[in-house]
Amino acid sequence: MREPKRLLRPALWGLAGAVLGLLVLALAPGGLELRITPRGGEPLLVLPLRPGERFTVHYYHSVENAPIWEVHSVDAAGRIYIEEERYLKFGAGMGKMPGVGRMIMRGPYEVITDMHQPTGDFVLRVGSPGVDHTVLWRGTAVNLSALAPHQAVQFSARPVSLLHRLWRWAWPHRATPTRTQEP
Repeated sequence: MREPKRLLRPALWGLAGAVLGLLVLALAPGGLELRITPRGGEPLLVLPLRPGERFTVHYYHSVENAPIWEVHSVDAAGRIYIEEERYLKFGAGMGKMPGVGRMIMRGPYEVITDMHQPTGDFVLRVGSPGVDHTVLWRGTAVNLSALAPHQAVQFSARPVSLLHRLWRWAWPHRATPTRTQEP
């Protein structure tokens, strides 16, 4: 009878240590998750991000048919900011906003840098193929115009726990790209 009692104490300590370890992982910050979701639908994209990491929305202006890049970042609280806009020429609706960023030339492109303007969660009306709203992230490109043309999609970010991050590392969300995904 003494044998089971002697084994019970280390087992309980081991269980307590495992529970404590899971609690620490569940409370420790693990970065961010950006979700791009059509209204009432499943996410089209789920992107793990580090605070300050950038992602880009690239498209062709519907009037000028000129390429445009909008570079965004997400802070540790999950707030989205626009950091930079780059375009080939002054297109309809494009141009410098007084008091926001600074205008430079980068090769043939006009670039507004240092914007750091909060957008918060935002909705984008995805254009048709040809407009090619594409999300660029960590060397991947996902064409939203091929997935959800003419739909409103919401960009929203939220902090996640280290436990969630480790779970997603082992079992990525099906909407997390692993390579370039263009039609």
